[in-house]
Amino acid sequence: MQFLMEEVIKLTDIQKSYYLGKQELKVLKGISLSIKKSEYVSLMGPSGSGKSTLMNILGCLDTPSGGEYILNGKNVSNMEDDQLADVRNVEIGFVFQQFNLLPRLTAWENVALPLIYSGIGKKEREERARDILTKVGLSDRAHHKPNELSGGQSQRVAVARALINNPSLLLADEPTGNLDTKTSIEIMELFDNIHANGNTVILVTHEEDIAQYTQRVIRIRDGIVETDTTNATIA
Repeated sequence: MQFLMEEVIKLTDIQKSYYLGKQELKVLKGISLSIKKSEYVSLMGPSGSGKSTLMNILGCLDTPSGGEYILNGKNVSNMEDDQLADVRNVEIGFVFQQFNLLPRLTAWENVALPLIYSGIGKKEREERARDILTKVGLSDRAHHKPNELSGGQSQRVAVARALINNPSLLLADEPTGNLDTKTSIEIMELFDNIHANGNTVILVTHEEDIAQYTQRVIRIRDGIVETDTTNATIA
């Protein structure tokens, strides 16, 4: 079907350098790749490979020093911080290793938080948050605060929050890093369901067994794409 071939991400010769005094440190050295709608991709690489820097660029948390980044048809390469913030809120859902939930807010309030920035009224925020908590299996935990939730439940709340604005891209950074094996499997099954519903998912991980859940594995080393392969067990 044609819509499956639409590019959500297109990177062309992406470079990123940092400066220590007058010394230039080249972290990304020309990365070109595309990710299509509804793909399920893992991004891997050893410490110092440039993987985290690339993730920050993909998530519009940083801008490249050179090259072009097209996200869902928009050139975000040279946007100002406030423009990038708008793009992040509309286009990207984030899931982090540390969950990043606000401790004083209930589960539904944490999930609904992005809707405040979109100007959505409280009644609709609560309805949408409760609906998406149901979809991640936490309808009975809507009024619980983070300290009343297990690690797996907290990560489900974080996933629900990431999905609340129906983003073009779900970007998960080591989402099972703080979870035990059983809970990690449950969270990965949740990501499988999210992908099956048509979402584009990029998973940043250093764990080979977690990467095996995805359809495509992109390995970064020394600031370039080392390999870009299809997972034969899934494809």
